[in-house]
Amino acid sequence: MHRALRPAAAAFFALATPLLAQGKPTIAQFLSPASPLELTSAKRADRVAWIAYERGMRNVYAAAAPAFAPVRLTSFLKDDGTDLTDVSLSDDGSLAVFVRGSAPNRAGWIANPSHDPNGAEQAIWAARTSGGTSWRVAEGSAPALSPDGRWLLFVKDGQIYRASSVRGATASARDTGGAPFIKSWGRQRSPAWSPDGSAIAFVSDRENHAFIAVYDVRARTIAYMAPGVDCDASPAWSPDSKRIAFVRRPGTPFGMQAQQGLGGLGNPMGPAYNAAMAAQQAQARTLGFGSGCASGAGSGGGGGAPNARPGDSARAKRPAGLYTSAFAGGSTLAVMIADVVTGQATELWHNAANEKLFTNIPNLRWEGGSLVFHLTNIPGDEWDRVYSINTAAASAAPVLLTTTDGLIEDASSIALSPDGKTLYYSTNAGDIERRHIWAVPTSGGTPARLSTGDGIETAPVPLASGKNLAVLYFGASQPASVRILPVSGGQARVVFPTLAKDFPKADHVAPQIVMTKAADGTDIHNQLFLPKDARAGERRPAIVFVHGGPIRQMLPGYHYMQFYHWAYAVNQWLASQGYVVLSINYRSGIGYGRSFRFAEKTAARGNSEYQDVVAGAQYLQSRADVDPKRVGIWGLSYGGLLTAEALARNSDIFVAGADMAGVHLYGPSLDTGNVAYTSSAASHIDTWKSPVFLVHGDDDRNVDFAQTVGLVQLLRAHDIHYELIVIPDDLHESMIHQRWIDTFGKMGDFLHRFVWNHEVATTGR
Repeated sequence: MHRALRPAAAAFFALATPLLAQGKPTIAQFLSPASPLELTSAKRADRVAWIAYERGMRNVYAAAAPAFAPVRLTSFLKDDGTDLTDVSLSDDGSLAVFVRGSAPNRAGWIANPSHDPNGAEQAIWAARTSGGTSWRVAEGSAPALSPDGRWLLFVKDGQIYRASSVRGATASARDTGGAPFIKSWGRQRSPAWSPDGSAIAFVSDRENHAFIAVYDVRARTIAYMAPGVDCDASPAWSPDSKRIAFVRRPGTPFGMQAQQGLGGLGNPMGPAYNAAMAAQQAQARTLGFGSGCASGAGSGGGGGAPNARPGDSARAKRPAGLYTSAFAGGSTLAVMIADVVTGQATELWHNAANEKLFTNIPNLRWEGGSLVFHLTNIPGDEWDRVYSINTAAASAAPVLLTTTDGLIEDASSIALSPDGKTLYYSTNAGDIERRHIWAVPTSGGTPARLSTGDGIETAPVPLASGKNLAVLYFGASQPASVRILPVSGGQARVVFPTLAKDFPKADHVAPQIVMTKAADGTDIHNQLFLPKDARAGERRPAIVFVHGGPIRQMLPGYHYMQFYHWAYAVNQWLASQGYVVLSINYRSGIGYGRSFRFAEKTAARGNSEYQDVVAGAQYLQSRADVDPKRVGIWGLSYGGLLTAEALARNSDIFVAGADMAGVHLYGPSLDTGNVAYTSSAASHIDTWKSPVFLVHGDDDRNVDFAQTVGLVQLLRAHDIHYELIVIPDDLHESMIHQRWIDTFGKMGDFLHRFVWNHEVATTGR
């Protein structure tokens, strides 16, 4: 780790460590428990698997009924920053596959946070759940494992590759991921094995149209399901492997076609004409038109002009079908079911003309007799919803399943029972500050909450017998754990991990939910951590925490996302050191409805969410147990952005802050009349007086490292005290555990000096 400090700051670090509260738990103890990060289950055996993070070591575990005793399947025993993701099990539960290594950055480089001179790779690995050592299968990612566990598929460079999962098997390059297994024109994606393993369905995207293709494993042939001029996607196999459901949207009209090299028109008229068409395409993008089936360009924008602008009379006068596309009658989306043998498809259902609700279905799931899908960003609705369609109904139509009003965050929040009759989902319905597991019949009905207590439950994974779910569980003093929850409801039992004796469980406090009101009247939810050792009449220093995203929600317990799991632990640690801590769920975050998420004038449009931060700090200053002159702030990513905003705009409130991987300038404009510029911390540098602790990895794939490079130049020019940790080759969130221990320890020292002790920063060089 490279650390650059201003000369005066270096002396402070030598003195700061003894200043932390003696006899209190360390940040290393708070971050010591193993954390399960992903869950999966086998289709035909009561076995679950998960990825665990253990002090920087990432490994795969599995557990089987009835005891569900955890067994570590891999032996990656170094804190080397190599990520593990995408764990899945074969249908019988005998094999686990997973991906080791990060995705490439924009330059194509795999993350190498440990600075290995040999570089790094992203590869698919496998392990037997019965024991033994794991092995590398092939270079690649996002594996689709065959039902029998013998083969896995993955996509690379727009083609489908296959590799044998049998260790040591001798095979051709086509069977080891060395050459494409299915090579076809277009960009192939979304390969899906049939339940019986006899065929593979995939999407073949041809820019202005897309097909659903089926590869016959035994005959080694490809057939297309009802090919036409439209955009087909989201293939879902029927349980008997005889049919495929898919979503069909209209093909791409002339006004939205890409026309690179005139591929859309097939008109080889030379480079001058091609250049003119490229310019026309660029102009179409400027007007808000996309291109290609994968981008949703063929959807017709719900029956009207996509991204239509009020008052665009010129566009309104254009002939129908030139810039918009629709089926007969004005429909813009249909769910189709194809017979695999004949390739013929029939329409199960289509949306209405000028549809506002069912304008796109991104992912179909077929279990039992139901197709289930999750809709997000529904116009006029504060919450996302899950619907089902009965595939056997004479007159099929979507049925709303999640009548509860609450957040359903992503694909990991929903699951179907093995027989397809029940939808399980994680939501904050009825308890807006937490997550719980609910169930509802896929035919429709009244949802019922399964999990009990005041914990947090996410990622429901049904087990094959249908009797239990595996879930990730979190509590106010309970870090992430794998638990088995009976589908009949009630208490869940812990499977993993076992907390060490030195984990400071007794030093945790139960966060209180407090409400604040921003200057414009917006109500804001916050979690307040009060130190246990506070004495009557004593005024303590306070710390504000701001999450990243901004599409996040902090909870009154350990979080289900890894960094926020750590951030919650850090806030508990700060409280154990004696600080009053306030975690602010500012506007534009999730959990409180669509209107809150898409609040006006946020981010580069005016940074209205910053007033929520100010309201939180002023609430702290108003408390009798807080010293109003000793308030600090910390955050990462968007939290770093808001930390910088706080120090730049209100050094009179915030005496110091820790800005990790923050954004400091919106967009390229430096015009003082530009709203994006005036919404940025950089534009308020003249009023920035408080010292700042900066941390950033230079292989950040979320926030450009240039944001910190530019900020430091401003801080230097204005003689503002900063302390800087730069980590070559590391990511947005450090991938190495020991670095977090070092970083948070140094942050604690920094806050102790400038918030707790309220020292005056040295500004001279």
